[in-house]
Amino acid sequence: MQTTGDAGTGGKGGNRAIIWFRGTDLRVHDNVIVHDAVTRVQRQQVAEVLPVFCFDPHFFSATAWGSAKTGPHRAQFLLESVADLKQQLRAIGSDLMICMGRPEEVLPGLMTERGSGGKTCVLAQSEVTSEELAIERRVKAAVGGAGGKLELLWGNTLFHLDDLPFREDLRDLPDVFTPFKQKCEDRCEVRKPLPTPSRGSLPLPGGLDAAQLAFAPQRVEELNAVVPSGHPQLAAPAKEPRAVLDFVGGEGAALARLKYYLWDSNLIATYYDTRNGMLGGDYSSKFSAWLAHGCLSPRTVYHEIKRYERQTGTANKSTYWVIFEMIWRDFFRFFGLKHGSKMFHEGGISGQSHPWATDAEALRRWKNGTTGWPLVDANMRELAATGFMSNRGRQNVASFLALDLGLDWRLGADHFESLLTDYDVCSNWGNWVSAAGLTGGRVNKFNITKQSNDYDPQGDYIRTWVPELSKVPARRIHEPWLMGREEMAAAGVQIGSDYPAPLKSRWKGFGGGGGGGSSSGSYRPSGGRGGSGGGGGRGGGRGAGGGRGGSKSFRPKSAFEQFG
Repeated sequence: MQTTGDAGTGGKGGNRAIIWFRGTDLRVHDNVIVHDAVTRVQRQQVAEVLPVFCFDPHFFSATAWGSAKTGPHRAQFLLESVADLKQQLRAIGSDLMICMGRPEEVLPGLMTERGSGGKTCVLAQSEVTSEELAIERRVKAAVGGAGGKLELLWGNTLFHLDDLPFREDLRDLPDVFTPFKQKCEDRCEVRKPLPTPSRGSLPLPGGLDAAQLAFAPQRVEELNAVVPSGHPQLAAPAKEPRAVLDFVGGEGAALARLKYYLWDSNLIATYYDTRNGMLGGDYSSKFSAWLAHGCLSPRTVYHEIKRYERQTGTANKSTYWVIFEMIWRDFFRFFGLKHGSKMFHEGGISGQSHPWATDAEALRRWKNGTTGWPLVDANMRELAATGFMSNRGRQNVASFLALDLGLDWRLGADHFESLLTDYDVCSNWGNWVSAAGLTGGRVNKFNITKQSNDYDPQGDYIRTWVPELSKVPARRIHEPWLMGREEMAAAGVQIGSDYPAPLKSRWKGFGGGGGGGSSSGSYRPSGGRGGSGGGGGRGGGRGAGGGRGGSKSFRPKSAFEQFG
């Protein structure tokens, strides 16, 4: 067996730190677990550091609803992000050990041997949702059983958990966004990003298996090695010329996009005016996929925007609104921490019971983009082909599924979990439970035709993704079923055959029969996201009492009040 030499490593003795990257932390800049490992080396608490990433079969299995938990677009992006992380670590004299298997089975075998005199700590970023917490518990038990210790550190948010102006158990965290945002803006500071480690600051253990350390899967199909038998297999996604952007995973691409959007193009200066677009790469920042995988730190984005404002003199509603969107991301993460698994339950946070319709054909047509509602169909086809959908599109298709079709909202959240490149568990499920009107706040039902007219007035987006309607004039593109026989002939499309007639809305309001249609008998999957029972609660586990941030000075005018 060929092993790595001792040059540039921590040698054979001493304590070891394992940096366990989990897939939402794939960077070296402003990374709390990386920084913590560097600090332990500097303080001589550990002599060697081994960064590890596991392609965990759990995240490549089928969901409780039968979808692939990680679809091809996100699998490709993740593969690229892990490969880039390996290169980033190599550039500072370290490396990344990439393993195929469950972390609770892999990590104990990478610890220092009992009797060697060294101890091992595993450093990882805290997560907040049930499946991830269950993995944490299994890793903690396995590492502890092997004589080591799992240490979890908070990362991934703009505002640090310890700086929030709410009680430790978050019982007073608002369940609606605006008061959350206002309190955080008034009483919290965004911490400075942690430094990127210098070369040699993460000494590798000596004697590592060179072949094991060199391993790096190159193709999506190689990830089928961890897909459980009988579950959906992966294949590399085809390139789609209509995609808004060629998303490439990794910290390098993330920082390049940040530089482009701020400094190279000044697009951030007009973000507020363009953010509701649906065609092209520049109508919005497109940071979400890199943020979701941890290739880009939200604090780095925040402080780079502040530097941009100082150096260019442009501090306007647009520059603020990018930060505003990142606060939304924070809101759903802390919302998930507060409410735990309720965010995945049929009745949502409010616990309301609704007679969701059972209509497999309507669900199939929604997923395939053949509902007969052009805006919905265009967005669903874009998602399937590219792994991306605009924010405006997501709101519309979610409202349509849950409120117009009256289908169980979790079916939509599950479908998005499978297909989205930028899938973030809290943002996805939080937005979906909100779209279904199950957070205790007001129900925000979207008028699909009005939205289509407002945000795609000439129908350019629809025609891009629904070519059957390519010759339909703008005045009919949003409601093609209103065309007469002669209009259809002129447009070269027959509604009902070339393009489907629209599905009927079941919406009667929650006070007037809920989702309508035939009752589903409250179908519940056996486990996973949205499953009934089990899975472990989330939130409420950090003690009681003790507010945080209450002593900080109150700023009388927030940025939102200034620009909103």
